Amino acid sequence: MPVISQSSYQAPFGFRSGHLQTIYPTLFRKVPVITTERERIETNDGDFIDLDWSRSHNTDRLAILSHGLEGSSLGKYTQGMARALKAAGWNVLAWNFRGCSGEPNLRLQSYHSGATEDLHRVVQHAEKAGYETIALTGFSLGGNMTLKYLGERAENLSPHIQAGAALSVACDLASSAKRLEHWQNKIYMRRF
Repeated sequence: MPVISQSSYQAPFGFRSGHLQTIYPTLFRKVPVITTERERIETNDGDFIDLDWSRSHNTDRLAILSHGLEGSSLGKYTQGMARALKAAGWNVLAWNFRGCSGEPNLRLQSYHSGATEDLHRVVQHAEKAGYETIALTGFSLGGNMTLKYLGERAENLSPHIQAGAALSVACDLASSAKRLEHWQNKIYMRRF
């Protein structure tokens, strides 16, 4: 992976600290929930996945959003992206990983960064709903899952999937976990 030695990015005044840039929106950003139509689909192993839709446009374009670790479809970052996509004329499906929709799942199986079966089930459901153009967007762990899904299905990827984006993805989960153990990151471990 390339390393950027010089960047032209200038943080906004008062937000020079990366910690503050992360914490401030989490605590103070107000984003209305726009994915308000809940649908439950069954998985192949007899469990369920909860999908939250915003289908306000008569379009065949759908963006599927995958949240991050310990998140949900209602996260501020997920709803912020849903709002931007809706404004651009897309329908949006924000799905909840197992155990993240506010209701315990039926099986003990949970989610992890390498489990892409549930994402595949969501994509299949979107295709059956008639969407011709699908874009996948994942945040953090959901970004990991999105990239893994695109990579492992590269040879047999659905022709409906036209784009993929991953934001704030931890490229090395083990070193990321070790970094979080440092004293200066204790606020993340306690608060988030």
